[in-house]
Amino acid sequence: MGAEAQTFWLTRFCFQRSLGLLYLVAFLVALQQFCPLLGERGLLPVPVLLKQIRFQQAPSLFFLHYSDRFFKMVAWIGVILSLAAAIGLSERFGTPVSMAAWGILWVLYLSIVNVGQIFYGFGWESMLLEAGFFAIWFGARETASPAAVVWLLRWMLFRVMFGAGLIKLRGDPCWRDLTCLYYHYETQPIPNPLSWYFHHLPLVCHRAGVLANHFAELIVPWGIFAPQPICAVAGIVIILFQGMLIVSGNFSWLNTLTVGLALSCFNDAFLARWVPLHPPPVHPPAPAHQTALWLLLWLVALLSVGPVKNLISPGQMMNFSFNPIHLVNTYGAFGSITRQRFEIIVEGTGEEELTPQTRWQEYEFKAKPGAVDRRPPIVAPYHLRLDWLMWFAAMSGIQDHPWRSPTPRPDTSGRGCAAIASPPRRRERPRAIGGRGPWRGRFCRR
Repeated sequence: MGAEAQTFWLTRFCFQRSLGLLYLVAFLVALQQFCPLLGERGLLPVPVLLKQIRFQQAPSLFFLHYSDRFFKMVAWIGVILSLAAAIGLSERFGTPVSMAAWGILWVLYLSIVNVGQIFYGFGWESMLLEAGFFAIWFGARETASPAAVVWLLRWMLFRVMFGAGLIKLRGDPCWRDLTCLYYHYETQPIPNPLSWYFHHLPLVCHRAGVLANHFAELIVPWGIFAPQPICAVAGIVIILFQGMLIVSGNFSWLNTLTVGLALSCFNDAFLARWVPLHPPPVHPPAPAHQTALWLLLWLVALLSVGPVKNLISPGQMMNFSFNPIHLVNTYGAFGSITRQRFEIIVEGTGEEELTPQTRWQEYEFKAKPGAVDRRPPIVAPYHLRLDWLMWFAAMSGIQDHPWRSPTPRPDTSGRGCAAIASPPRRRERPRAIGGRGPWRGRFCRR
């Protein structure tokens, strides 16, 4: 491990900076959305959940204590440590401090995800936790970057890409007859301003796009394990592919984190052409650090049995964690494509008594399609959790979404509206919230 570890100093530098920024986004999302959705008076209150599960099922600091104030303290600590990681401050005081900073970030975010219920049930949450756990073992800037951690990131990248490719081949027939992109750009959860243009490309471009998708997700990932320069070429193709996904839709930090993982395909010789930094003198990892790396490799090998079986299984699961700490997961995306888009309109009223004559006012979400005269926004890598779940809610029954109510529900504090925009009369606090639909939605023709 030590002989070629120095080869990846710039790799570590770039990966940790990108991961620190994504941690920062994740904790800022939590600060702004967690309490209205999951707080003491949220849609799915955490205190209720903690009475129903055990620590072994979902390890979290909040088993010690939960209050909205305590949660905000946890999230602000995450923001501060994320900033320190993003600017490299955590790497300037030796490997123990570096490992402690990354370890605390991982524990804090794991604590949030494990009580986040359906609002934190997205695959990129587990991706961030797994990548964050591996980042703990990289060591500080004066330590040679361990090749073992680079290979673990490549193994994760392979599971992300190849798992996504397999779930498509085994899933919706439109991935096999090359027609999925006829619908995807219009029916994806949160379109962006360019989605309309992608949707209206010629059909031949859509078919070619599906073929390019299969190539990027099923063929290219094998190059991750090849020697240079093949590995670097695979990394470049993956980054270009993820870049196309970034400009065509809003998928939270799924694509940007995959780009970060793809940096593991590059060594210092490659990155030195693009990153104007010169690695400082480094020393090999300390004996205790090297022992920990070997133990980490054995742990990942053992935990990989389930994901490998899942990859080769005809009943492949998508975005599944085999353990409560979200290590060595199985990934995938868009195994099925919806052919039509449906939307639920959410409305609120300030009237205390609900009658057939009650006047309801529509809520405009921050990103979910609504008003026909508003262009879809760019929000990724930021994640609007309620907007995403409204997409799922419009396609399935009330029993699949416990945060919804089949009848108008009281909102005595108005905090449940914090994750969406205010109704037209912004100063009027709603007394009840309800929904209508689903309604069919589609892109205009011009």
